[in-house]
Amino acid sequence: MAAEKLRDLSQPIDVPLLDATVSAFYGTGSKEERNAADLILRDLQSNPDTWLQVVHILSSTQNMNTKFFALQVLEGVIKYRWNALPVDQRDGMKNYISDVIVKLSSDENSFRRERLYVSKLNIILVQILKHEWPSRWRSFIPDLVAAAKTSETICENCMAILKLLSEEVFDFSRGEMTQQKIKELKQSLNSEFQLIHELCLYVLSASQRTELIRATLATLHAFLSWIPLGYIFESPLLETLLKFFPLPSYRNLTLQCLTEVAALNFGDFYNSQYVKMYSIFILQLQGILPTSANIPEAYAQGSSEEQAFIQNLALFFTSFYKFHIRVLETSQENIAALLVGLGYLIDISYVDDTEVFKVCLDYWNSLVLELFEAHHNLDNPAATVNMMGLQMPLLHGMADGLGSQLMQRRQLYANPMSRLRLLMICRMAKPEEVLIVEDENGNIVRETMKDNDVLVQYKIMRETLIYLSHLDHEDTEKQMLKKLSKQLNGEDWTWNNLNTLCWAIGSISGSMMEEQENRFLVMVIRDLLNLCEVTKGKDNKAVIASNIMYVVGQYPRFLRAHWKFLKTVVNKLFEFMHETHPGVQDMACDTFLKIVQKCRRKFVILQVGESEPFVSELLTSLPTTIIDLEPHQIHTFYESVGTMIQAESDPQKRDEYLQRLMELPNQKWAEIIGQARQSVDFLKDPEVVRVVLNILQTNTSAAASLGTYFLSQITLIFLDMLSVYRMYSELISANIAEGGPYASRTSFVKLLRSVKRETLKLIETFLDKAEDQPQIGKQFVPPMMDPVLGDYARNLPDARESEVLSLFATIINKYKGAMIEDIPRIFEAAFQCTLEMITKNFEDYPEHRLKFFSLLRAIATHCFQALILLSSEQLKLVMDSIIWAFRHTERNIAETGLNLLLEMLKNFQASEFCNQFYRSYFLTIEQEIFAVLTDTFHKPGFKLHVSVLQHLFCLVESGSLTEPLWDSSTVTYPYPNNAMFIREYTIKLLGSSFPNMTTSEVTHFVNGLYESRADLSTFKNHIRDFLVQSKEFSAQDNKDLYAEEAAAQRERERQRMLSIPGLIAPNEIQDEMVDS
Repeated sequence: MAAEKLRDLSQPIDVPLLDATVSAFYGTGSKEERNAADLILRDLQSNPDTWLQVVHILSSTQNMNTKFFALQVLEGVIKYRWNALPVDQRDGMKNYISDVIVKLSSDENSFRRERLYVSKLNIILVQILKHEWPSRWRSFIPDLVAAAKTSETICENCMAILKLLSEEVFDFSRGEMTQQKIKELKQSLNSEFQLIHELCLYVLSASQRTELIRATLATLHAFLSWIPLGYIFESPLLETLLKFFPLPSYRNLTLQCLTEVAALNFGDFYNSQYVKMYSIFILQLQGILPTSANIPEAYAQGSSEEQAFIQNLALFFTSFYKFHIRVLETSQENIAALLVGLGYLIDISYVDDTEVFKVCLDYWNSLVLELFEAHHNLDNPAATVNMMGLQMPLLHGMADGLGSQLMQRRQLYANPMSRLRLLMICRMAKPEEVLIVEDENGNIVRETMKDNDVLVQYKIMRETLIYLSHLDHEDTEKQMLKKLSKQLNGEDWTWNNLNTLCWAIGSISGSMMEEQENRFLVMVIRDLLNLCEVTKGKDNKAVIASNIMYVVGQYPRFLRAHWKFLKTVVNKLFEFMHETHPGVQDMACDTFLKIVQKCRRKFVILQVGESEPFVSELLTSLPTTIIDLEPHQIHTFYESVGTMIQAESDPQKRDEYLQRLMELPNQKWAEIIGQARQSVDFLKDPEVVRVVLNILQTNTSAAASLGTYFLSQITLIFLDMLSVYRMYSELISANIAEGGPYASRTSFVKLLRSVKRETLKLIETFLDKAEDQPQIGKQFVPPMMDPVLGDYARNLPDARESEVLSLFATIINKYKGAMIEDIPRIFEAAFQCTLEMITKNFEDYPEHRLKFFSLLRAIATHCFQALILLSSEQLKLVMDSIIWAFRHTERNIAETGLNLLLEMLKNFQASEFCNQFYRSYFLTIEQEIFAVLTDTFHKPGFKLHVSVLQHLFCLVESGSLTEPLWDSSTVTYPYPNNAMFIREYTIKLLGSSFPNMTTSEVTHFVNGLYESRADLSTFKNHIRDFLVQSKEFSAQDNKDLYAEEAAAQRERERQRMLSIPGLIAPNEIQDEMVDS
């Protein structure tokens, strides 16, 4: 192929040939041609000398794609190798790019024609600037401004370059440049801004060209968030912007600029300018969009420009109010303008667009929180003073003054807040518990997938409504009951209206005082039950049923206090369990479980007016209650009843209830086992296998809620269950041996394996939930050794159940050191054979991987002595498997491996084998951890990588190691101590891994590791900076490197929420049952 000669870069590249190759790659030719072209272009891209031909290519070709290819090559060099190039090459490239940009943008026609190409050149120029400016190209800004004054098209392009520069430095710099470089660029931009400012004002006052004015406004928008404030408030800039606001072609850009100004927050110095800006703005806005306009309708029918205007309007109001709402509360005139603006924002909040609604909702949430906190803190005067920003001790009587000020402020917002309550009720998002939705054809169906965006929105709306409810319980209740009565009389009846109303009612649970809540709920539940009686139609009934269930599930406190209501509600749920509508039965079973978990004691005590406890009555009618339920729903039902039985304190009654609960499955089980004793083949019938599976699942559900109290039941079936397990296991192995690997995928083998898995799950659930009673372990673990563990070792790899590994991990975590004698047996049966399965590659047997490492971790944590007794070959296997785990790109496996490694390191440091262990593994571990730390596939493990390195560097300096870590037969230099040796070793290791970093940079990093080793956060920041500097983590998402800080923030938020009634839903609070 002729294109092969492109690879020879010793003479100028043949540009027509390159054009042909690029065209072949993008063209419609055969697949072979495309692949060949792709190979050549890739080779050119990775060849370090290709970039020297870039100027030649750009000046010779007319093909746009070829130009972009050349610029791509150039961009790679600028990003990763620029500082290593000779000065004359850097200057040559810099001047060439600048000249081409000026040439293309000085002429209107070429500027419009080559728009894309010029944009790409601008990006390249800014990438160069990030290295060169300010130190090696001081005159850049003056040169640019001077060029801009020569022609309007050059000026327009200069604006584009300035905008890019601002975005690169202020918006996208984190994780791209070191902290020092970002600081330097910000200072340069600030100090030279005067020239840019003058240029922008000059254009806005003198130019008539729409494109140029738009480009200037866009550039200003990028700069406004960080420039010195004097340029905004002490110059004609704001007046100029407000002049442009009413003009349709600049409306959106101007609004974005004003939003940036509104979002600035630097004390009170410019308050009067803000008031003036807001007043003019509101007057102009009423001219553009009258207050009487129906904004949601206008949005639905508007052009994309008009829709963007509404979005920008939401952003402007929310930004302005977030930082400056107080300055508008000072005089009647300003308050009037403020109320007009809040009215606009509430209207915009009804717009049917998720993004617009999110913007509004976030602001409403913060405003309501601020009003609520002031009201909440009135009982705590010191906090109130801080709220008002008065840093001084309170004089007597001042608290009253503050109280009246706060009351006045609440008065001022009372009307907008009332409108806001209605908005929240009308637009409430769907909570997670509701499983019934309307599909696109208008039918009511069972939800198939959770929508996470809706759940996040529900959480914020719920919080906002709770604050609103605290601010005025009367108004909240009044609005909700009024809407409910409109549902009943049919005036406002639609599925959506009833849904949002009931979701809102459910969401404020816990925020009212108990008496008010009782009065309110009696009316709500009564009305909803009436609605259910009077409304006809299957779908309508399903919607009402789902709403009744949601509301009652949210108010356990009310149900605990009112047995009659609780009984009515539970009987209603039993009624819904016969409703054949998809979703209704599921929701009935889920709600039943939820209510029972919160009110369990109520069902086992004898209530006034009843002849027996409810649980007994329920067990009598159980067969008819569950007759229409699917197996998975029956399992939930069994878990619920198990929860009730668990609350019974009399052991005799408890065992009697359990026996009655398990009567149906036990009867069936006894039948099957009886038949099997006559003929084992009976167990091979697929229908029988299904029944066995169902019985085991029912047992697991009851075991989950009963814990230790399930003992009598599991003892009854345990040994027979193990026999069935062994038999099915042999059957599976026989099938796979006969039918080869495909046999493991047949439905019959899958069914048999489900029974094995469920058996393991049942035992694991019971042992996990049972209180620490060693005799339970002694009773159940020995009989399982051969049927379960031995069977695992005997099986073919495809027939081994990963649940065996997790079962034994649970057992070791539960019975800890008592298991130490069994470890060799577990090791022998499970270790080698599992390793062989999972170390062939990173994909096969994903379940076994995670569970294998969890088992290892349990052994390392509780039975470390058993690991010390391993032979060195076996220990090497363990260590290799750990290294293998944290190299895994599957996050859970890598994390388990790293946690396990940390345990091993700490345990060995404290043991008498410290020297021996670290001599064998220190260097390997350090090398492997640096490898995963600096590649980009293992970012989520960052926190643990740092902990391992910190452990290693502290260990070297701690004196725990008394022997040298180097092998004196191969290393001749006599190092004075291990710390010196590791320092040299690390510098060499990193130096060879990062040829793009100088030795002094690497040495500086390694010294820093030693210096900061005692303080984890400094140590971590030091490593973060190194990762950015090594350019391995350039333009990617680096939030994983900051994950730990985010977790601490979440915990603080939870503590705050716990202090406000209702903010954490009653169902989420682990309250000890207050319902004796």
